[in-house]
Amino acid sequence: MKTSRPDNVLNDLVERFEARLQPATDMPTVEVPRNQVRKALRHLQEAWGMDLLVDLTAVDWLGRREERFEVVYHLARSLEPVRLRVKTRVPEEDPTVESVGDLFRSALWLEREVYDLFGIVFTGHPNLKRILLWEGFPGHPLRKDYPLRKRPPLPEPI
Repeated sequence: MKTSRPDNVLNDLVERFEARLQPATDMPTVEVPRNQVRKALRHLQEAWGMDLLVDLTAVDWLGRREERFEVVYHLARSLEPVRLRVKTRVPEEDPTVESVGDLFRSALWLEREVYDLFGIVFTGHPNLKRILLWEGFPGHPLRKDYPLRKRPPLPEPI
């Protein structure tokens, strides 16, 4: 395992995966192309010991960026105070990202949550279905264009 100083990790990602450094004040942040993000996360796990997926979420940049969505991964080393944020952009026309549930078990629930609330599909996920809302719920409530005052129909009683 390599020495995990944040600049070493970031420079390695830039060289290997066409990543771009992102300004951030709270933790080192890098943006990786969508077609490289799974490989980059596996590399971080195997070569740099980033063995803990702390969080996985999404951001809706409706009208503010060319690619509407961004999936955000927060990684850490469990035995050292090393943290890293990895982002990838996801277009509205094809809101898909490869699942990393086989790399990080915590991703299985977090990917389902992002799928449920943002509508981003994680290809290769073994059980991608809604986790917070019921099947048949109309839309994805964390999208910026979801109507705030919309009252969705309630599910049928069991």
